[in-house]
Amino acid sequence: MAGVLPVLLGGDANVYGMARSFYEAYGVHSVAVCKKTLPALAHSRLVQAAVQNPRLEEDEVFTAALQALAGAYPDKTCLLVSCADGYTMQLARCRKELAPLYRFACPPPEVVQSLGTKEGFAAVCAANGLRTPQSVTLACGAPLPDLPFGWPVIVKPADSPAYWNCRFPGKRKVYLVQDRTELEQTVATVSQGGYTGALLLQEYIPGPDTALGVVNAYCARDGSVSWMVQGQVLLQERTPEGVGNYGAILTEPARQDTALLASLAGLLRQSGWHGFANFDFKYAPDGTPVLFEMNPRQGRASYACTAAGANLALPLVEDLVQEQPVTLPGLHPAVWHTAPWPLVRRRCPDKNLLRRAEELRRNGCGCRHLLARGEGPARWMWYWVRQGAYGRKTRQER
Repeated sequence: MAGVLPVLLGGDANVYGMARSFYEAYGVHSVAVCKKTLPALAHSRLVQAAVQNPRLEEDEVFTAALQALAGAYPDKTCLLVSCADGYTMQLARCRKELAPLYRFACPPPEVVQSLGTKEGFAAVCAANGLRTPQSVTLACGAPLPDLPFGWPVIVKPADSPAYWNCRFPGKRKVYLVQDRTELEQTVATVSQGGYTGALLLQEYIPGPDTALGVVNAYCARDGSVSWMVQGQVLLQERTPEGVGNYGAILTEPARQDTALLASLAGLLRQSGWHGFANFDFKYAPDGTPVLFEMNPRQGRASYACTAAGANLALPLVEDLVQEQPVTLPGLHPAVWHTAPWPLVRRRCPDKNLLRRAEELRRNGCGCRHLLARGEGPARWMWYWVRQGAYGRKTRQER
């Protein structure tokens, strides 16, 4: 696939995972298009930020930048991949202008809106008999309502792209609040931080980190959903900005919940989805999976799929470039982690799962997320400095 150029929308760890997948599958390097690159791409040989424009959220700027980039590579098949929620919606809006220059998998805007937003996803799940947490939507500036569920409560932004652009002390991806006073303080902090969208107040599903799961799926042009991979969370991230993301994931054939995967495949087919979809969920104490959200893209931790033998680049190339059926992923056991492994060892709440993960790592089936083969000394130095900083941040949070 020397003639393919992966063009990745975003500048974070998800972009690095996709670039690494393309490099390992086809030996090609990727380019990133983003407002600004984040540290996850520092000193990488696998991906370069070809376009950085702070106005990229404007559709005219977005379209013009991508048209110019494609024009600079007339001999390449440009494969456009969204790595962030906001870019998926933007790509859906601009699909007509970009379709002559790029191959990409993205449903129409109304489908992205129905599944890729938290409120829309909950409605679709209810219509398909899938459980989501009880939720109350709180508009900006509205008084706190009486809640139909007890404490503690999960608080998260309804508009993830808008929230991503806000910067303020104490910002978290999600908040776990213990009582009404803490809820009032959290709502005030988020509002003062510049976020003017709605907040979701959600029922808390009890259980340890290891009750969490993640599914990545790819929906082909013909509507088939043969590519699906489920991961078992070992630990959530522990840094303030990382809470709600995954620090370590165990993936193996024996941990695929076939009933859940069949239900999610049916939901995607019925909705007319095309491209990657990423589901976050948690098994309730009674064993029922409770779905939190669907991200309209592959997940931030989705390189765990590639590490387990289901390379993320393969369904894209098969579907969009080779125009052939997407093959089922062939899984083998693997452990992926972005958190330092000593931290995972200390804090993973299920020692049986941890022993299995340790065994796999000893047998060469472990994977560090942000350090690929083919990177140079500068990247290696950056990585180990980052791991040290990660450890210091978590110690400060105790």
